[in-house]
Amino acid sequence: MSMSERYARQVLFYGIGNTGQKILMEKTAVLVGCGALGCTSANLLVRSGIKCLKIVDRDYIEESNLQRQSLFDEEDINKNLPKAVAAQKKLQKVNSQIQIEAIVVDLNPSNIENILENANIVIDGTDNFETRFLINDSCVKEGIPWIYGACIGSMGLTMNIIPSKTPCLRCVLDTIPPFGTTETCDTAGIIAPIASMIASIQTAEALKILTDNYDDLRKGLLKVDLWRNDIKTLHVEGVKEKSDCVTCKQHYYEFLSKDKYSMTTSLCGRNAIQILHPNGSKLDLITLATRLGKVGEVSFNNFLLRLKIDKYELTVFSDGRSIITGTNDPSVAKGLYAKYIGM
Repeated sequence: MSMSERYARQVLFYGIGNTGQKILMEKTAVLVGCGALGCTSANLLVRSGIKCLKIVDRDYIEESNLQRQSLFDEEDINKNLPKAVAAQKKLQKVNSQIQIEAIVVDLNPSNIENILENANIVIDGTDNFETRFLINDSCVKEGIPWIYGACIGSMGLTMNIIPSKTPCLRCVLDTIPPFGTTETCDTAGIIAPIASMIASIQTAEALKILTDNYDDLRKGLLKVDLWRNDIKTLHVEGVKEKSDCVTCKQHYYEFLSKDKYSMTTSLCGRNAIQILHPNGSKLDLITLATRLGKVGEVSFNNFLLRLKIDKYELTVFSDGRSIITGTNDPSVAKGLYAKYIGM
């Protein structure tokens, strides 16, 4: 397949051209979170012709995802595929000439350095502030540009974060909002167009960064409400000079500390708890399926095992991580994990 034909229309665009396309084809992007934002960003980045895309996601596909997460379909649900794996399979058919890596893990202080190695940009497709603060710490420390993105209801936010040049996330938001004080997709809902719009803006900004068009970058925090037809830019550029930011001024990266990261995480709007195995042990899913088949309904593949028992469902990944659906109580989730998987 002709490379010149594949990217012909993009090369014609004045902001990229032949030079920009050649630069793009040497770049690596890391996408953290392959939900509504991540699906659109991944699709656009793969079609743009970057060298490598790493898709990092800890979750599996559910029916409620199909309304807005454009890379997935009903067959993916029937196959119990993790989001990163399903996305990689779809996108490799779109562009077989680039490297696409599916990384089915929870991004945390133990693995973020390795995952972001050689990254030219990081795209935020996450749904929680703990992971965003972790990305912020790592990217500021390593000098990697990243693009914040979030959406809920019909409203979305995005901001470019260029270490040493722009405010970082901690400059704008000093602490994580208290648990239970922010809306989720399950409480406020979400319409697909806002996710597509914010992700498209994120990707356009990423293309500027990856082709060294820094002068064309949008400044400030963009806020969009599609339902109310409201688009505004919050000018936060001056915050960096006024604040004594713990991250980019004091160079204290507290979210890179393993002690800071929680072993249990309540998943956004999900009535589910994620539990990390304390040792990050590698599990033999076949052996585990044989053992758990005696106590409940078990299904498994190469990527995950699912156990249904009473009103709970345990989804266990090969790295020992588990998502326990049916409770928002960490103590209940940990008890179920210890009982059936072992701590």
